Amino acid sequence: MLLAQISDMHVKAPGQLLYGRIDTNAFLERAVAHLAALDPAPDAVIATGDLVDGGSPEEYRALAGLLAPLAMPVYLVPGNHDRRDGLRAVFGGSPWMPADGFVQYGIEAGPLRLLGLDTLVEGKGHGALCDARLDWLEARLAESDRPTVVFMHHPPFDCGVDAFDRLKLNEGAGRMAGIVGRHRHVERVLCGHVHRSIQVRFAGTLAAVAPSTAHQAALDLHPAAPMALTMEPPGVMLHLWKPGAGLVSHTLPVGTWRGPEPFRKMQ
Repeated sequence: MLLAQISDMHVKAPGQLLYGRIDTNAFLERAVAHLAALDPAPDAVIATGDLVDGGSPEEYRALAGLLAPLAMPVYLVPGNHDRRDGLRAVFGGSPWMPADGFVQYGIEAGPLRLLGLDTLVEGKGHGALCDARLDWLEARLAESDRPTVVFMHHPPFDCGVDAFDRLKLNEGAGRMAGIVGRHRHVERVLCGHVHRSIQVRFAGTLAAVAPSTAHQAALDLHPAAPMALTMEPPGVMLHLWKPGAGLVSHTLPVGTWRGPEPFRKMQ
């Protein structure tokens, strides 16, 4: 099974630019075209939050149009720029979308089980998992020992970029680590938020942050460094399930380059 991850798309209403200068919609259009052209094609796509920039139904309608070329299922969870009401107004008919409350759900996806978590605190930049959301996670993980991918927006760990570490999962990270650590079938915890490709050990498993499909966060590891962006190449992640090996993750830049071609010229 091949799982694709996109993140931090920050879709705007048609004709609007992020910060007045970044065409996030055009960047997502290119990322979608890149995924749609992959061979083999992903079996499913997960989007780990900051789906749109302001949370309006107009932005979610634009997002739905941009994702429409993808033939495979696409599963969404909210980030701090999202709004549950706006998300439901457009994606409420999706079979995975809960009718109300937190946007949390489980998907049986071939050999894998996917559990989407809602870390949104509306109006705030940091994330939270309250007892109700964590009780749900614990119950779902206890239901089955199938290999499981947990996906969410806010990382439950520090990444070394101080501005983002102040805005990570600031409530519930400790309890989440305990829950994940007791369930050894969690193959990955997949996150967004930081706009960079990041990997770390977490609670006895591996956790990863996907790059943005548009702009990236500048990598500044000095304490108290200001939050800044950089127009490094956009990217997506691919997570390949291989029996006997588990989940193998790749970061794939979005763009066009020379190749592929042989390492050596054929004789």
